[in-house]
Amino acid sequence: MTIRINNVNLNIDESQDILKKKVASELKILEEDIIGYKIIRESIDARKKDNIKFNYSIEIKCNGEKKILKHAKCKDAKLEEDEMHEDIVHGNKKMNFRPIVIGFGPAGIFSALTLAREGYRPIVFERGEDVDNRTKTVESFWKGKSDLNLESNVQFGEGGAGAFSDGKLTTRIKDKRCTFVLEELVKAGAPEEITYIGKPHVGTDILKDVVKNIREEIKALGGEVHFNSKLERINVKDGKIQSIKVNGNEISCEVLILSIGHSSRDTYTMLHNEGIFMESKAFAIGVRIEHPQELINVSQYGKFANHPRLKAADYKLTYQSVKNNRGIYSFCMCPGGIVVAAASEENRLVSNGMSYHARDLENANSALVVTVGSKDFEGNSPLSGMEFQRHYESLAYNLGGGKYKAPVQLVGDFLKGEKSKKIGSVNPSYTAGFELREINECLPSYVVDTLKEGIVKFDTKIKGYAMNDAILTGIETRTSAPVRISRNEKLESISTKGLYPAGEGAGFAGGIISAAVDGIKVAEKIINEYK
Repeated sequence: MTIRINNVNLNIDESQDILKKKVASELKILEEDIIGYKIIRESIDARKKDNIKFNYSIEIKCNGEKKILKHAKCKDAKLEEDEMHEDIVHGNKKMNFRPIVIGFGPAGIFSALTLAREGYRPIVFERGEDVDNRTKTVESFWKGKSDLNLESNVQFGEGGAGAFSDGKLTTRIKDKRCTFVLEELVKAGAPEEITYIGKPHVGTDILKDVVKNIREEIKALGGEVHFNSKLERINVKDGKIQSIKVNGNEISCEVLILSIGHSSRDTYTMLHNEGIFMESKAFAIGVRIEHPQELINVSQYGKFANHPRLKAADYKLTYQSVKNNRGIYSFCMCPGGIVVAAASEENRLVSNGMSYHARDLENANSALVVTVGSKDFEGNSPLSGMEFQRHYESLAYNLGGGKYKAPVQLVGDFLKGEKSKKIGSVNPSYTAGFELREINECLPSYVVDTLKEGIVKFDTKIKGYAMNDAILTGIETRTSAPVRISRNEKLESISTKGLYPAGEGAGFAGGIISAAVDGIKVAEKIINEYK
């Protein structure tokens, strides 16, 4: 058993080193009575800008926990049962061929790791490059030294799309596997703080090494990981998967985890043509908005902005448009980061945000997106949302003048409906160059109107949000998958036995942690059924 004590507060100038002393005082014991000590949660309480505090939940081990709690009478302390690790129950069904995992983003990585640890020796096929070569490819594209690589880019390759974002590890799902994922990331080289800070992130620079370390463990356990290996076809007979084709080679297969990511449009098309059941799904589109990071710091932390205990501030904003009855919200907010060229198809433009671990660059950026759904798409095809994305990405590409330059507009000019003539105090950070254009020319009118309404509303929450010189960069379309590949209670495709859609690309996750957890759950279902 352990004692968990909540609401242990530190003033902004107090060190974590005194936490143990504070806990001992609250429980009316000596520090030396504490034989085990762990920070479970750290959050920042910035509601009072002149008195910012750090709030902690602490877990301790000591002798006589029940007696200590009875004596202390501390309302914030309670007894916690030790969490027992539950072994995964293996099934009895014979597996004739090794399980195959398509895609090596979070869902693919953690499904493969789970299978490998249970002795199933998975084979992974990833269409993109390993993370080191992928990084070189992406940076060369950003600098204009090479063409867009359609198979290895910001969307495709080892680590998935999250490898070129911020490595944000926040999630809204409540699942004990979330803790497991965080602990595994730490074992693989991520900072230990991600297991307890309120809004954990790894950073693109560190995440790359973490991914490589997990890959090497999978291989050491008998798994295989193949890069530059594209799934070209799934062969189905009598509603059951028979084989797949990868790089022209046919491979027998009876268990296939499909963790393809939200941008695998050619794969969606192939699956649809093969009769795999899927449905169109709502998502959101919009722009990237950039402000000086200093503005966000001051707004969130007041006089304590840039205090050494505080990192670059972030924000989360939501609003329901009165005029259009649509939601608008910030998404994938990157403090001290940059806006990156994230295209994965020729002549279509996509932007995304990215931060390194230090989050120490001059601008804060975030997606600012508006919800869209089936009523906005043309036709009834499950792929209609995907075609909707493509249409506006093509408009954005042409508006930027080609070569993946992004259309950029100052917020003040956007609100007035005027073309920007020159950049002001905020420098656009988009990695492939930009052209001053009117953003409304590459977005639906209802999205433009909702963006304007939302920006004005958000300025009442963050003073300066609607500042004239803030930058809008077009366009953000890949907030989530435009389809859902429907599955049953066994997490298996409802139309194809042996096919297990997983993660964000299948429509069942919305970030690194939730995708990883979904990958684990799918792997567990396979283990439950097969020897």
